Amino acid sequence: MGKMDGRVAIVTGAAQGIGRAVAQKLADEGATLVLVDLNEEGVERAASELSDATPVRADIGSEDDVQRLVDTTLERHGKVDALANVAAIVPFTPWDDVTFEEWRRIMATNLDGTYLTNRAVYRPMREAGYGRIVNVSSNVILAGTPNLAHYVASKGGVWAFTRALAREVGKYGITVNSVAPGLTETEGVLASPHAEAFEFVQMLQCLPRRGVASDIAPSVAFLLLEEAGWVTGQLLVADAGMSHN
Repeated sequence: MGKMDGRVAIVTGAAQGIGRAVAQKLADEGATLVLVDLNEEGVERAASELSDATPVRADIGSEDDVQRLVDTTLERHGKVDALANVAAIVPFTPWDDVTFEEWRRIMATNLDGTYLTNRAVYRPMREAGYGRIVNVSSNVILAGTPNLAHYVASKGGVWAFTRALAREVGKYGITVNSVAPGLTETEGVLASPHAEAFEFVQMLQCLPRRGVASDIAPSVAFLLLEEAGWVTGQLLVADAGMSHN
């Protein structure tokens, strides 16, 4: 028996990286999954590798796409118990090059997407009197990491929004928490200049090795369990102790 048997969970950014690892962890716990990503081929592949998963191609920065995602989930499964909001764009842009267009591009997915997904699942969760939401932030909000000003701002917004929402929806049996990963070895990171930062980051960690996606997934999964119902409005930092000071 898994701890999420009978529970329906939406996972955004599920085609690869942390989102894919979260989907695997929730599947291991018995959850029925709706996997979401802009990468249609990738999310279909991820769903095919799990026993009870439905792939949905959607842009979480689009109100129409997000509503269609939740409608699809309700039509197929009748409820939404949990949301793992993992999808995000991680740029590498020096401050001098952050145009307003680039700023908005990051905000549209990372912050607008958090609002839209949280808002869309809230209504069925409120009606059911139960819900678990985890919005993935980042430990960069504690460090002010360079070349990421707009990303840091968006992820700081995710955390602040999570705290505020938890206060408003707790009376309906809904918890809202955030997980802040450190630098993690994912396909996206390895394909970016951030890949060069692992050696430096490991020197700052208490645990001296590279973080991988499966290191982050258990923290997200725990906060989505029914038994985590006394934890809400919290930031769980999963970064090998890099920011433990």
